[in-house]
Parts: sequence; structure tokens; C-alpha cells
Amino acid sequence: MTLPSEDPWSAHGGTAAGVSPLSGHLVGRERELADVHGWLGDTDGPHLVLVRGQRGAGRTVFLHAVAERLRADGVFVRAVGCVPGDDARPFLLALRLVTALEERRNAEAVRAAGRGDGTAMAALLRTALARTASVVVIDDVQHADADSLVLLGGIDFVGIPSGVRLVASAVGRGHASGHWRGVEGARTIVLSRLTPNETTALVARRLAATPDTGLARRVRDLTYGLPGAVDALLTAWTRQGVIRVTDGHAFVGVRTPTPVLPDGDRYMRALAALGEPCRTVAGALSILWPLGARAVELIAASAGLSADEVREAVRELVDAEIIEGLAVPNAAEVQRGWVFGLPLVAHAVRERLGPLERSRLSATAVETLWADADGADTSSRSQRPTTTHLDDVDAVAYLADRIAEAGTLVERDRAAGELMAAAERLHPDAEGMGMLRWCRAAGFLIERPADRVPALQRYAVAAYFAGDFATARAIAESILRNRRDILGPLELQEIATLLTAATADDLDWAALSRLATPRWWDELRLPVPATATGRALALCLLARWHEALDLLAQTEPAWSTDARARANPTCFRDAAELALGRPERFRRSLAIPEAPHIGSDHAYTLTVTKFDELLNGGDLQAAEALLTAQGLPPELLPRSGRFLRHHLRGEWDEALEPSRWMLANKQFHTPAVDKYLIPARTAAILLARGRVTSARRVIDSVRVPGEGPPEHSLDAAEAQVLRTLGDPAGAERSLRRGLAAADAHAQVAGTDELCASLTELLVQEGRTAEAATCLDRLERVSARMGTGRTRLTYLLASARLLRQDSPAIAEGNLREAVELARSRSQPFETAVALVAAADAGAGPPTLLREAYDLFGQSGAALERFHTRAAMRAAGITVPGRRQATVESEQLLATLIAEGLTNRQIATVLRLTEDAVANRLSRLFARTGLRSRTEVVTAVLTDYRARGLTLDA
Repeated sequence: MTLPSEDPWSAHGGTAAGVSPLSGHLVGRERELADVHGWLGDTDGPHLVLVRGQRGAGRTVFLHAVAERLRADGVFVRAVGCVPGDDARPFLLALRLVTALEERRNAEAVRAAGRGDGTAMAALLRTALARTASVVVIDDVQHADADSLVLLGGIDFVGIPSGVRLVASAVGRGHASGHWRGVEGARTIVLSRLTPNETTALVARRLAATPDTGLARRVRDLTYGLPGAVDALLTAWTRQGVIRVTDGHAFVGVRTPTPVLPDGDRYMRALAALGEPCRTVAGALSILWPLGARAVELIAASAGLSADEVREAVRELVDAEIIEGLAVPNAAEVQRGWVFGLPLVAHAVRERLGPLERSRLSATAVETLWADADGADTSSRSQRPTTTHLDDVDAVAYLADRIAEAGTLVERDRAAGELMAAAERLHPDAEGMGMLRWCRAAGFLIERPADRVPALQRYAVAAYFAGDFATARAIAESILRNRRDILGPLELQEIATLLTAATADDLDWAALSRLATPRWWDELRLPVPATATGRALALCLLARWHEALDLLAQTEPAWSTDARARANPTCFRDAAELALGRPERFRRSLAIPEAPHIGSDHAYTLTVTKFDELLNGGDLQAAEALLTAQGLPPELLPRSGRFLRHHLRGEWDEALEPSRWMLANKQFHTPAVDKYLIPARTAAILLARGRVTSARRVIDSVRVPGEGPPEHSLDAAEAQVLRTLGDPAGAERSLRRGLAAADAHAQVAGTDELCASLTELLVQEGRTAEAATCLDRLERVSARMGTGRTRLTYLLASARLLRQDSPAIAEGNLREAVELARSRSQPFETAVALVAAADAGAGPPTLLREAYDLFGQSGAALERFHTRAAMRAAGITVPGRRQATVESEQLLATLIAEGLTNRQIATVLRLTEDAVANRLSRLFARTGLRSRTEVVTAVLTDYRARGLTLDA
């Protein structure tokens, strides 16, 4: 089957995010909108409604929504707006209202406003209000002139026969509410910040894609749920092209910089309007605010202002809602300090400071905090923290950031030491707190080569863990070539390992092949442990297992001198033997006895490597036990480990999130023997959910012709896609290609899936002799690997072959398979075994009901559809008839969105083409969708189409 070349994830291409205009109902404002609409529709309702909210709360959009809903009801709505500067022109708002209500320029009103005649203006406005029954919406009334506000506040709306209503919006508390407090029946509604869930929903609507947890969290943390700030942030990021959309999900990298709001942004204009010294004080506070109330004196000294001038500027900033005061609990009028109302604004203000100014202010913060630390009574447990409203981790990050920005303005040795300590404390820094930035700054601060090279080494390690493989490679190679004389053999060995790993993760197979040669390493004149370790890893990463083992055996006396020197070469040897079908050393190594002797970085790397390897072999229980034994929480796993764990646990929605990120950023390699495990397992998830074309595209997107490692797991996944599409010949070619590649590398690990799939395919084709040969190979693989996964794979495949000639053996194998699968506690795997047993009569038909529920846990829509059909054939009632109908329609819509023809859909669903055509007709009739294109649109936009939930 030939597929169009598009985005590897989406059936419809596109990776760069765009910001869609808001339309339709407002996210998170449904209750407020209903309240205002109800008040205005009530004949006894208020004549004046004031909509308040802080800057960016969405007042203007809310007013537009109110107006649109009223117009839909047949209400005559007029709109008036106020802008900065209006307050300098008396009666300007009143004049605009008269003009809008009468739909013409009233010369008398112009003259009355011009001469400041309030009495005449009041009469004219009252007359205009009485002439027509309408609603007038007035936006940004905080800019209006005071005379008009007083005039409006004094009008007796009750006596106006037309029933005119005014709806006005104002920032914050505003002065309008004070002028209008006496208006009879006036109502005020406050637009608060959106909740976290509402903020995420707003992001999804604006991007027309579901934000991943990282993007959603960053938006919430930077905007505090203010729609205007959310819009500004997303607009800036999309203009930079850093928001990526993959498979209908949007994300940014954890180290994607926060954008700087432009001068024309509403928040920047509000600050600029305050003038000096407010802007200077705001800039200093953007750096010094965690120091609390003492920031006043520090800012005064830094800016050449008096303390009173700083306090007055702070008051203006608070009144303008740019910063907020932090009060001491139970102490009125006592301030602990101030914080910016929006972190996004704080960042924009801080970035507008010049480099020297940032350095000076940061140095002030550093010296202050160091003085606190030096003067603290270490025996006192009541010592107050020196930073306000920062937890321990944020406090570490704050000081490290200030040291990095202060640079040479603070004591260099202490600064470098604290930066390295902060990086060590927050390792592995999965959230991008700043480890990479701090290591880079430390390397700049250290002058002595003997000290600087270890700092650069740490920087290279930080870059590697941050996914900046090019930087890691460049630093590592530079040290090996130019500074090898400064480091000892152990450090050189670690850098050699890092260089090789970063080269592989950078997907530079040509360079990795050079690293596998003795010539490349001989040029560097490094100690044998370094060259042997780096080259052996390159050979392993290229799946040249025998060569790696030969090299390690020859050089073992050089690298087996102590625990640190042995750690990596031993790990590579164990992995090579495991790949060759000799898992004994690997299993013994799971205790990681060397962990206490090799440092936290090494221990972490070894643990996640072995964890991924166990999950590669399908041993979830052993992998979980390893984490527990090493005290490593699952949330500290790298993305590969999180994906594999979620996958086996049947938590597929959670698994797909890191998978999308890894595939889109081409960082999908695992430390395990199988380098293509992530895309292969991702394709399996998509296929089980009916995402047939998307599964194939994922596979195709990661294939690399040339010198890379074997792609047998991709071949197994591709074969499954082709079998689903009814192409057994193509599936067989893929399987045999995968087995040939494994044979070329003498690899045994991971070939069980290829053998099992080929056995089943040959049985299905009636080629039992060939199937028996393939099954013999699978039995040998299972015996050599000795894992639960390989045993289960053999039992299921053998049952397929033996059902006709040896039904008793087949039945026994299936019973054992069910028992084994249940003991392994992997939902999808267990469900497959249950279906096989029920299909062969090796267990009661009720096994199908159990499998049906397990497939549902993972969201395996296609497998659930087939199981539903088997249940009906067996006379078993399918639970939730309506839900089953919706699921079937979801799956059908998904297959259409995947670009499949009716014939292909029939093959995938194991139906006739006529049955598919009938199902499509019912889908169109029930939902009102009129074409396949509309169905595709509904699926891609996650649209709930008239009773049909399309979120497959």
C-alpha cells in the first residue's frame, strides 16, 4: 500500500501552530454570560450593568459576546468605546452616547459638550435614552471623562419609558463603580481569572489542538489564567514558530524561552503610561522582588532614588495592578514585599533591562543573600527564609540565576561553586529549571584550566540531559582533543562515553561509525579505558555485538580496575550478551551493587538504562521493582522510560504524550538494545486505536537508510499494519526483512515478535510446514531469553499452529498463556491472550467480556470492536448498547479521517463493503454530517458533532 508523504503523525499534515480567533461561546465565562443575558432580558432587571476585571480578563470579548447574544434575540444593540485620553475632554462619553443612540451627529450636543454645559448635556442624553428601546455597550469606561460618568450616575433610568440598558466594562475597581454606586438596581459582575482547566481549554481552542501537560502548565504559570495574557503568550510563541502541533496535540520544549511582550502590548503600555520612576522601580523589582520589603532600600541605593520615591512608585504600580502587595498575616498595613501580578509581565520587564543593569541588580541580590547566609545562626531552626514566597527549589533556582547574571561582579570562586551545587541539586532537571544555563555560567567564571575543564565536563553532561546533543558532542570532543592532560583516566572515560552517546542520540550514524573504528580514537592518544569504552559503546549502538564483546574482552584488564571504571564497560558487555541471547549477566546486574561508588549521575543513568531494557523485554514488574530498589520515583524517569512504563501499564493516553514530543523532536532513542522501540510501540498504540495510516507514517518517519542500527521492531510493527490492511505478502516481506537484519547482527533479543507474527501469518496462509520451522526458531528464542514475554509469545503462536493437529496441546498452551498473562498485569497483553483462548475454546466465552473491558482500559478501539463482534457471535450481551454504538461510530469516523477507502475500512473492520456503506449512511443520518470531509473535520478538531463524540 502506497501512502502519501506527509507529516509523520497527522493524516493531514501540519506541524506549526497558528492562533485561531475566538468565536462562539466564551471559555470559562458561560455562567457570567448567562447572568448578564438574564438580567438584560428581565423587564424588571437592572438598567446598568458594570463588567469589571483586571487587565486582560477578557472584558471586551465578553461585551462582544453579550451583544451578539442580544442581537440573536432581536435586541437593538449599539456599541460605544472609550480610549486613553478621553478623560481630558469633558462630556465626551455623553456626546458619543447621544450620537450612537440617535444614529446621527447632534449639533446641539456638540455645542453643549464644547462649552461644558452639564445641564444641557444631561437633558439631551436623557432625551436620546428615551427615544429607543436598546442596549448600549460601553467598553473601557475607565478611560471616560469624569463629567460624563457623574452625569450617567445621576440619571433616573426607571423613569425612562424606552427601557434602555447600559452595559459597561472597566479595568479593576475603576472609578466608574464609584460614580454609579447610586444608580438604582445597578449590578456589577467581576470576570475572575480562569481556572487551570479553563485555561487549558482556552489554549486548546486558540491553537485548535490539545496542549500537552508541559505547554498547559507553562501557560498557566506565566498567565495565571488571564485570557489576554494567554493570547499574548500564544501569539508570541506562534510567531516564533516554537509551538509544534503533532497528532492534534500542541507542545513546546521545556527550555523554549519565554517570549518578551512587545511595546504595544496592553501590559507594557500600562507600565509605560506611568512614566518614571515607576518604570525604573518596576525593572528593579523584576529582579529583586523575592527579597521582600527590603527591596525598597536596595532599589533606592541602586537607582539613586530616595526610599520615599521608591515607595510612592510602588504604590502607583500597585494601583495600576502591575504588582501586588504581599501582606504579613495578621498584621495590617505591614508588607512582606511585592510580586508582579503576572510572571509574563515580570519577564518582559526584566528582559528590557540592559545587560549591565541586570548584572548590577543581580549582584545586589547575590550579595544580599550571601550576607544572609553568612550571618544566619545555623543552630536556629526559626531562621526565616531570605526570599519571599519561594519554595526551596525555586529559591535555589533564583539564587543560581542571579549568580549567572551577576557574572564577574561577584566573587568568582564562590559563584562558580554555588552554580555547580545548584546544578547538582536539581539534576536531572527535567523541567528545565536552569541546570544547563548554570553550568555554562560556571564555566565562564572559572579561570584556572584545572578547574574549568571539570566545569565544562559538567556543562556537557547537562547539555546531554537537556537534549542539546550537538553542544554535548562539541564540548566532549574539544576536551578529549585539547584538554586531555588535565583530567584523569576516569573523567576521560566518562567524556568518551558521553561523546559517543550524544553522537548516537544526534542521529549522526556516519560519525558514530567513525567512532567505532580504532583509528579515530588512536588519534587522541587517550588512556585505554577511555578509548575502549567509547568505541565499545559505538559498536553496541550500531548493534555490532560480537565486535563490542571482543574489544571489551581484550581491554578488560585496563577498565576493570575499580567500580567507576567498570560501570560503563560492564553495562555495555551485559547489553551485548543480552542482545545475543545470553541474558544471565544482565539479570545479575539489576541489583546495581556499584551504585554507591559511581556517583549520582552514573547511578541514575545505569538505572534508567536497565529500566528501559526490562521494559523492552516486557518485564514491567521487574522494572518497577528496580525503581523501588534504587529509590527513583517514576516522575524522574526520562521520557523514554515514562512512555514505556505507561505503555505496558495500559495507560496509553499518558504514553502518547511523551511519545509525540520525542518523535517530533527526533529524540526517540532509548538506552535499551532496541533503538526503535518508541516509534514501534507508538505505532502499535495508534493501530489498536484505528489510526492505521498514522501508524504507518510514524514507522516511515524514523527509518534511516545506511549505517544505523537494525530496525527489526519497526519491521514487526509495519507487518502488523499491513496485515490489518489485508496485505499478507507485504507483511511477510517486512517480517523476513526484520529477521534478516537481526541475523546479520546475530541478534536474538526482540526477534520473538517477528517469529510469532510470521508463524501466525504462515498458518493463516495454510503454509504449515514453514510455520512449524518458524515456530521452532521462536521456541529457541524463548528458551534462550527466558522471559515471560517470550514464553507468552511462544504459547500464543504455537496454539495457532497446533489447533488443527494437536488441539489438546494447543488448549493447554492457551490456558498457560492466560495464567501467565494475568500474572504479568499488562492489560492489553492479557486481553490478547484472553481473546485467543476464547476463540480456540480453551476457556469460557466470558473471557471475551474480560478482554473487552481490558481493551477499553487502554482505549484499544479497533481490538474492542473485534471483541464486540466476537461477543455477539458467542451470544454474550455487550454492555452499554448506546456506548457501543458511539464507540463504533467513533472508530468509523477515525478510519475515514485516516484516509481509508470503504474497501480498506471493510478489511480493517472485517466487514463487507456493503456493511461499511450502511454504517456510513447511518452515521451521516444520525449526526447530520453530510460528507466524509465533514467527518474528517470533526475528528481532527475533536468536535462533538451533534451527539457524536469524536475523540478517537
